[in-house]
Amino acid sequence: MEETEPVVHRMDDCMRVSRVLSSIAGKWSVLVVMLLREQPRRFSELKHGVDGISQRMLTRTLRNLERDGLVTRTVTPSIPPRVDYALTELGHSLAEPIQTLGLWAFRHLAQIEAAQARYDAKAPSSES
Repeated sequence: MEETEPVVHRMDDCMRVSRVLSSIAGKWSVLVVMLLREQPRRFSELKHGVDGISQRMLTRTLRNLERDGLVTRTVTPSIPPRVDYALTELGHSLAEPIQTLGLWAFRHLAQIEAAQARYDAKAPSSES
């Protein structure tokens, strides 16, 4: 295993990392990245593939992912114009840890749901 330099945690760096994580960890971003990991897709394909997302939210999510360098937007001149979205190399590198985290959640779903049920059963109903 490769040795790395010890990480020095500075508050300003932690805040920057927090902003990145906040951007990429949203449920819509995660779903879009996972759909695009297989192949580039058109906006309408993404809209149909991400159940429950509004057109406005999908547009915003794609713009944020593009701004972060995770997604490219390619416009092909035609009538109507064709717009394709694809993961960048950086975006593909994000898909792996997202998939690993999803697998972890799937494997522990029963334990998490049981813990939630235990907590909810003993918590006063007004704390919800």
